[in-house]
Parts: sequence; structure tokens; C-alpha cells
Amino acid sequence: MKARIQWVEEVQFVAESGSGHAVVIDGPAEGGGRNLGVRPMELVLMGVGACTAYDVVHILKKGRQPVTRCVAELSAERAESEPKVFTKIHVHFVVTGQGLVETAVKRAVDLSAEKYCSASIMLGRAGVEITHDYEIVAATGPGAG
Repeated sequence: MKARIQWVEEVQFVAESGSGHAVVIDGPAEGGGRNLGVRPMELVLMGVGACTAYDVVHILKKGRQPVTRCVAELSAERAESEPKVFTKIHVHFVVTGQGLVETAVKRAVDLSAEKYCSASIMLGRAGVEITHDYEIVAATGPGAG
């Protein structure tokens, strides 16, 4: 896996993944930025959320669960002094589908947290307290989600 980060100006950078996708990273005005992109630590948090949501959807689909929507809402706490690493991350899943089995959703969340999500497992091994919970929303109507 590779990535390339190019400085644009002030504290703005363009990050390009090895697969050719780009994202703008910038800081707030008080840090010398123009607030034109995500902050680096926001990007780390978003990566954790995407990694675990990917797993949950994949596991549910593989288990033939009728998932139509999955949202991972993350909240994080950081250390007060430098380096301001994450100390806690909580992931709340809102999983939507018609006829979802709760044990299947719980299993998907647990498997992601304990076995598959490289990002959260890596941070957990580094001392970040990572917790998860979920809620199931019943889809209604055709194409609901």
C-alpha cells in the first residue's frame, strides 16, 4: 500500500492514495490553514469508521441479512497534551433493513471489532479504548433505507 502527500500551501496538503484517489487536508485559520479540507486526525477517525462499516455491511450481506443502510457515527477523545493521540473512540452503528436479525447485527459488529477491522484493532493495540454499540432501524416501503 502506498500514499503520496503533497504540500500545496500554508498547512494545506493533497493526499493521494495508491489507488489514485485524492483528498484535501487542511487546518483551521488559527493554525495557518483556510479550512478547505479535513484535519489529519479527522481522516484517521474517518478511516476507522469506514473500515468497520465496510466490515459490518460485508458480514451482513454475506449472511444474507436484508441490510439497506449502515451508518457508523464516531466520537473520539484525545489526550490534552502533545502528542494529542486518541485515547477513546466510540462507534455507534445505525443499521437499517427490513427483517434484520439482531444476533446477526451484533455478530457483525463484534467480528469487525475483534477480528477484521485493521484500523480499529491497530489503534486498540496502541492503547486506544475503542467501544461499539448499535441500533437497528426497520426499513419501511419499497427501496427504504
